[in-house]
Amino acid sequence: MIEFELNGKKVKSERPASHRLLDVLREEFRLTGVKCGCGEGECGACSVFMNGELVNSCILSMGRIRGQSIITIEGFRETKRFAVLQDAYDKTGAVQCGFCTPGMIMASEALLSRVPDPQEEEIRDALSGNLCRCTGYNMIVDAVLLAAKEGKGIW
Repeated sequence: MIEFELNGKKVKSERPASHRLLDVLREEFRLTGVKCGCGEGECGACSVFMNGELVNSCILSMGRIRGQSIITIEGFRETKRFAVLQDAYDKTGAVQCGFCTPGMIMASEALLSRVPDPQEEEIRDALSGNLCRCTGYNMIVDAVLLAAKEGKGIW
């Protein structure tokens, strides 16, 4: 049995230590905001926070999360920071098909929590681990710039 904290609550999983966190989140806990885009840690669609650090859940085995704190997009969306990011993504048209959006928002939060007033180059670098096939990234960069401006003081 593997015990860990998930979105602020203590949980247990009977899955073997070799199972991917991504699959356990989707199948056992029904948290479908994490997506399997590549299965190799290259696309960012499965991004979660582990102890406050952005990680790819598709390459994390359950054995590595024993006793750790995991926050998914479902947990993050309960925060004021999420509301600011969501509003900025909406206003700039940064959401197209939506597949990459949870991972992009998590990467945006990771950046803004470190750099509350980022420059465009910093945003592009921070989002470089997330792939989007629809937007061309410019609208997503604009969303992060807008969120930094409108959320001044919360990061």
